[in-house]
Amino acid sequence: MNTTFRICSCNRSMPLDATAGEKLGKALGTETLPIAHELCGRQVDACRDALKGTTPVVVGCTQESALFEELAQQENGAVPLRFVNLRETAGWGAQAASALPKMAALLADAALPAADPVPVVNYSSRGRVLVIGSADRALPWAERLSKQLSVSLLLTDARATTSMPHARRYPVFSGAQVEVGGWLGAFTVHWQQSNPIDLDRCVRCNACIDACPENAISPVFQIDHERCKRHGDCVEACGAVGAIDFARQPIRQELQCDLVFDLSPTPLITLHEPPQGYAAPANDIAVEHEAALPLGQLVGEFEKPKYFRYKEKLCAHSRNRKTGCTACIDVCSTGAISTSGSNRNHIKVDPHLCMGCGACTTVCPSGALGYGYPDAPYLGRRLKTLLSTYAAAGGKQPALLFHSKEGGTALINTLGRLAKGSKRLRGLPARVIPLALHHVASAGIDLWLSAIAWGASGVAVLATGEEAPQYMTALREQMQIAQAILSGLGYGGTHLQLIEAATPEALDAALLHAPRGEVPGVPARFNAFADKRDTLDFAIGHLQEHAPAKVEEIPLPASAPFGSVQVDSAACTLCMACAGACPSSALMDTADRPQLRFIEKNCVQCGLCVQTCPENALTLVPRLNLRDAAKNPLVLNESRPFSCIRCNKPFGTEKVIESMLARLAAHDAFSANLERLKMCGDCRVIDLMQSNPGAFTSVRRP
Repeated sequence: MNTTFRICSCNRSMPLDATAGEKLGKALGTETLPIAHELCGRQVDACRDALKGTTPVVVGCTQESALFEELAQQENGAVPLRFVNLRETAGWGAQAASALPKMAALLADAALPAADPVPVVNYSSRGRVLVIGSADRALPWAERLSKQLSVSLLLTDARATTSMPHARRYPVFSGAQVEVGGWLGAFTVHWQQSNPIDLDRCVRCNACIDACPENAISPVFQIDHERCKRHGDCVEACGAVGAIDFARQPIRQELQCDLVFDLSPTPLITLHEPPQGYAAPANDIAVEHEAALPLGQLVGEFEKPKYFRYKEKLCAHSRNRKTGCTACIDVCSTGAISTSGSNRNHIKVDPHLCMGCGACTTVCPSGALGYGYPDAPYLGRRLKTLLSTYAAAGGKQPALLFHSKEGGTALINTLGRLAKGSKRLRGLPARVIPLALHHVASAGIDLWLSAIAWGASGVAVLATGEEAPQYMTALREQMQIAQAILSGLGYGGTHLQLIEAATPEALDAALLHAPRGEVPGVPARFNAFADKRDTLDFAIGHLQEHAPAKVEEIPLPASAPFGSVQVDSAACTLCMACAGACPSSALMDTADRPQLRFIEKNCVQCGLCVQTCPENALTLVPRLNLRDAAKNPLVLNESRPFSCIRCNKPFGTEKVIESMLARLAAHDAFSANLERLKMCGDCRVIDLMQSNPGAFTSVRRP
């Protein structure tokens, strides 16, 4: 392994000595690793010397990463420097003495090259912020923010105790029915302007307030329609300024801005993950400062990764205005996925709104949506490296713990720190290997089953409460499918676990039951693919080859991406609408005869065929068919062709003609000429011309 490792026992608080260094080096395929005891102190030169070389350096400490990064900069920063937390994740738990295989796995993972760069999404913000809310809350914030941002103010409540600013430094609007859309640098806000006072023309002389006998005009020049009697004294007082007009029709207004500070009692955007540049503390006055602070930092040019890839040809959303799969739309918490646009057969993912949760890729049955930050092949490589190194170091029954880089990492580190010397908390078990993801919903059934095939006895996913509720539902459903496959193949025990824990105590208790399922006797060697279905094929193929139980079919839950289609042959007319709608070429017609064929391996159970069938003759059957026949075309229904009664040319099926005759027999336009319906298109025209020649005679006008 072409990597230099620098690890430390942290003042001998971890069981790391020369023997451990020898074992770690052997597992990593390198020489004995030197064990420091004060790498951030008296032995810091050992790290400095490594940074003078040419090979990447992995430091087994995250607490002092700033120090080591500074050392790297002093050495021109030419050597890649990576960090891994061995202390809280392995060295400080109750099972630290047996955690050496996990340490080796974490070091090997950190030594992997970085993932390939992904495309980026650009944002541009000039600092134009719209503050929305009642005058009493919004005006003070407009004053504060105007010192660093270009402010506009939209007042949404007629009642106010505060007054307008003495100087007109920013535009003030008023209205209701406010709608906000867009993202950082490109928000569009609409509202209904119904206030009779035009705040743009108003000179703020207070004449209208003094003239109003009902006190219906607030200090911010909003008219309370419940009090106002419309006697016109305010209009007269306004005089030539002409700012007040009760006859003015409500106007739908629009404003473009870069940032939105929404002080409405209920946020105008209710998404679990609102767009960047939108802040809404709701009624929580205590968090207003926390919500407002980032706005001043969101001025300039920004970029973020494009988290997804989309293959339109594989999308099973819709065909011919019939909706099939909506899994990605249903699970998205940012409103990034829609069917807007001219082509409603496919979805549209707005990269500016996508925050990279990856849940859409996890629930997508066809693989049309794939995660790209990082992609499945890279994450698969990491999983294989962790598991193979763990096994090479003598580890048994490894369980992977997927967690988020933010909340998950913080919770795991807190547990590890509290577990040091504690009799109450145990910390991460020695066999539980943590793996940080951008978001826990970004890895799904393809990588879970692959991990089992590569030797993991289980996969646990840690949710800390920062995730959208629909993500939890989706993960449970996907785990149910994966576990059904593993149990159906005879692998004993539980392989998958969704841990919902917001405290170290809750996580510690859950990890006592970390999954410990049966695995194949021989670890798989395949790599993960960018195509989800290809990865699943290899994973399931390996699991089947080494399965304790030899089965041909496994029933699956209704949301499974595998299954068959049953056809009611008595109802099916072989119109082939289902074959035309099928996005995965699972249902096919035949060019030379009326025959509906089906390849079960291709079916993603999207339901488009069921929605398209005019006869309601199709039913989905979720299952995993392990027979070789699942890869080959199967005839679901066929019929004899119907030949034209005039020229004897086949032009349909007997079923279609019989159904058409039965439906049109009572129709006035066809009842007298049912025999003509038994003719092909050409013969119908000929028969019509012969029976009524005058209908086709052209009239020459003078």
